[in-house]
Amino acid sequence: MPEPSDALAVPPPPPGPAGAAAATDTQPAAPPPAPGGRRSVTARATLAGTLVSLLLVAAIVLGSRLLRDFDSALLPYAVATVFLAFGVAYRYTVWVSAPGARRLFRKGLGSFFSAENFRRAPTALPRMIATYLGFQKFLGARSRARWIAHQLIFWGCVLAALITFPLTWGWFTFTSGSGSGPGYEMRIWGFKVLGFNALNIVGRLMFHGLDIAAVLVIPGACYFLWRRMKDRGAITGQRFAYDLLPLICLIVISVTGLLLTFSSVFLHGGGYEFLAILHMVSVVFTLIYIPFGKFFHIVQRPAAVGMQLFKYTARQDEQLFACKRCGEPIDTTPYVENLRGTMQDLRLDYNAFVEYCPRCKRVLRGNAYLSHVKKGFK
Repeated sequence: MPEPSDALAVPPPPPGPAGAAAATDTQPAAPPPAPGGRRSVTARATLAGTLVSLLLVAAIVLGSRLLRDFDSALLPYAVATVFLAFGVAYRYTVWVSAPGARRLFRKGLGSFFSAENFRRAPTALPRMIATYLGFQKFLGARSRARWIAHQLIFWGCVLAALITFPLTWGWFTFTSGSGSGPGYEMRIWGFKVLGFNALNIVGRLMFHGLDIAAVLVIPGACYFLWRRMKDRGAITGQRFAYDLLPLICLIVISVTGLLLTFSSVFLHGGGYEFLAILHMVSVVFTLIYIPFGKFFHIVQRPAAVGMQLFKYTARQDEQLFACKRCGEPIDTTPYVENLRGTMQDLRLDYNAFVEYCPRCKRVLRGNAYLSHVKKGFK
């Protein structure tokens, strides 16, 4: 296996047929992708998206008791969730089809369902779900303000999703024996779960859950929007459709939702129809946008829990891989070997680089530049 400095020392081949021959002499060239490779991934992703969408449609029909509990006024939201399901399944299939993501996904999935891992560390998985998914402690190391803002957005969106999706699908219904309250019954799939009075604290919380979610989301989204307008590092690499548009969508959805409540309570329904249409358009657009924008990391994040568990169990066994140059631990040995396998899958001829820590990699690149590049200018 060549040393990293030797790999860096290989000059780039000249253009043309001679360069192609030189590349063949120095290292094996990566074969061209199979003609049907891209088409096969697209076909699998389309099939997965179609199956998930059909399953969701069937769940909506059955969960709403053959559409008896389905509210036709919420049809645009339900259609948007079907498109959301298709997009998420499609994008997820394409994502795990990449060599690096596929290898990490398999390792994480194996650790997630490993009986041996559960026997050795029964509390590791629940703890990682709480800290990595729920409270995202890794964000607190970057900035406490960013962590608080992210928590506000996260829990606000979780609360909104737990309320909106079941209502949209007809799984939740609120009925009143008198037709106008104040006594209501909440039913799930047609079965009574609890009864409550709409005028007491429990009833008000039940009916204003989406308003609470909006109050949580607005300050968090405004903080990140302000940061992207002021922070020089954020401004440098940001893109409107990827970084700013999601925050604007969250703010528009939250503000229009609050205005709907304001209209019904204080304006006796004035402007309600216009606000309802604006709210619906913003929600539908955001749901369709999720699989193809920045919000897709919400779907990717759970897969990382298995990878964190994979690294955690290896650390418990003290399987640490030391840097070949300075001796400092890099990561767990299984993780380094997994990275080496990924580089081989991608046909990258820098496998030796995984054996060095980031600092030593920079030193080796600098030495290679001084030894083989700058020497030519003397």
